[in-house]
Amino acid sequence: MKRIVVIIFVVLLGLSATAQSKTGNKLPSVNVKTLDGKTFNTSEISNDGKPILIAFWALWCKPCKKELDAYNELYEDWQDETGVKIIAVSIDDARSTAKVKPFVMGKDWQFDVLLDPNQEFKRAMSVNMVPHTFLLDGNGEIVYQHTSYYEGLEDELFELVKKVAKGEDISNH
Repeated sequence: MKRIVVIIFVVLLGLSATAQSKTGNKLPSVNVKTLDGKTFNTSEISNDGKPILIAFWALWCKPCKKELDAYNELYEDWQDETGVKIIAVSIDDARSTAKVKPFVMGKDWQFDVLLDPNQEFKRAMSVNMVPHTFLLDGNGEIVYQHTSYYEGLEDELFELVKKVAKGEDISNH
């Protein structure tokens, strides 16, 4: 029984630590691939001073796909209201990378999708589990991050996106 309580405590502690705000961190410079196979450096991710969401995901991760489907449903409205850009980063390895593009095309996701088959960007961002989403402000600094997904999380996240778009401080989230 003690062991179970300790495990639950450690898991909850880990979840609360990953949902905390992190300010002042810029994106690392890592080469990833576009869906068309072109090399793209993550330091070039920008959005003309508007917020950016970077969502790490994988084909095998059901919560990831649910989260990205929810984002896709709302993406046009989110862009109209805040100008936010969403970038989904697949961490699928080289064996399954070829399946990512057909999957994304089948889903008709409207946001950009990058491939991180060697998981260098994932490691550089200290992503331990997916889904893991980062919110960047207009200066490209990480102002919030969370792991996991549950229905309705997209609404909570959009409230933060709206605040960031207005230049408000969200460091207490």
